[in-house]
Amino acid sequence: MFRIAMIGGRPAPIVGAKELGIDVVLVHQEGAYDESIAAHCERIIHAPIEDSDAILDVLLPLHRQRPFDRVMTTTEPAGVSTGAVVDALGLPGVSEATARAMLNKALTRALLAEHDLSPVRNRVVHSAAEAAEFFEQIGGAIVVKPIDGVASMYINLVRSADDAALAWKVLTDAGITSALAEEFLEGPVVSVDSFSFGGRHVPIGYSEYRMNDRFVEWEVSTPSRFATAQLAALRELTPKLLDAVGLTEGPSHSEFVLTADGPRVLESHARLAGSGAPELVRRAFGVDIQRMMLTVPLGLEPLPAASPEPIAAAAVRFFTPDPGTVRGVHVPDDLDAAVKYLPKGVVPKVFLPYLDELRDAEVGVVIQKSAGDTVPPLLTVADCTSGYVIATGRDADDAVARCDAVNDRIRFDVV
Repeated sequence: MFRIAMIGGRPAPIVGAKELGIDVVLVHQEGAYDESIAAHCERIIHAPIEDSDAILDVLLPLHRQRPFDRVMTTTEPAGVSTGAVVDALGLPGVSEATARAMLNKALTRALLAEHDLSPVRNRVVHSAAEAAEFFEQIGGAIVVKPIDGVASMYINLVRSADDAALAWKVLTDAGITSALAEEFLEGPVVSVDSFSFGGRHVPIGYSEYRMNDRFVEWEVSTPSRFATAQLAALRELTPKLLDAVGLTEGPSHSEFVLTADGPRVLESHARLAGSGAPELVRRAFGVDIQRMMLTVPLGLEPLPAASPEPIAAAAVRFFTPDPGTVRGVHVPDDLDAAVKYLPKGVVPKVFLPYLDELRDAEVGVVIQKSAGDTVPPLLTVADCTSGYVIATGRDADDAVARCDAVNDRIRFDVV
């Protein structure tokens, strides 16, 4: 019987662990997880998931009684702390150094430059004046963003010195005192979801996005149509990127801009992708990265020998009603989809509630708003809280069209 510790995150990767002969100790913050996950765990213990010392305090006695085979996480906030625990227990997995290298975008850029990969002009700035100076140096548009940002938060496009001053105000108002300025990369944004074991990296799925003017991704589709022309280059660059940051094991999610000069790295993460992407990859490529997170490191299943080709396509689209107060949500009775409603007043403990329950639905819909609820402005991915539609299709065009057709028939009455 294997034993792992999972730090924080959503439940999907550990569903079915018992059937695989894996005991799971979940370390989470009290009240921050769905109680139903307990059925899949040996036990649940409470600790702040960003505090490595606190996690060690609760895990070390259990490790001495019966050692863990792995300690892992699926969530960004626990990446560095989990890496510190992995190092302290002397286990294989994502180290603290790798977790920090992927969280700190400036460090990622430095490591890429050290390995002569994906050249992007960049600079860490500490004031509006430094941001404006970098803008003048580049001679074109730049992006100013948090060094360790997530969920598209506080990303600022700068096209003038005045924009630089405004961007800096936005950042300082959020308590950010240093930022990464880098040249704005022209081209579509795509991502590659990979899995690694023993230092070997296999790119699995590749996705593309539709987003608003704040870089908030409100739709993900797989496989990416944009990526096709540069797929060979993406599959070559991704393992080199993962080697540069020192990743040897587990899932990763890497984002790229497809420029006229080839793919350029935006950022990478040593975790499963968000926004339902692992489920899209499962539907489109027949590979369950969430299951692999348990089975491959423990030797229960082999890492695929090569990147798979798509067998279908899938897309997820978040509903994006205008901000305001909801008076009602109108869903046609003849909608050809499995529909689920989040009960009024319930705050979901996961970003895409009911996603696991819709695995077998070709088209699934989740409505997360009721009369009286508030729709926030779409400033970050975390604001995509009105619900979503997910669909499988013959190809990406078909999957996106099925999502669009559902979106067009569902009406949020907002004032």
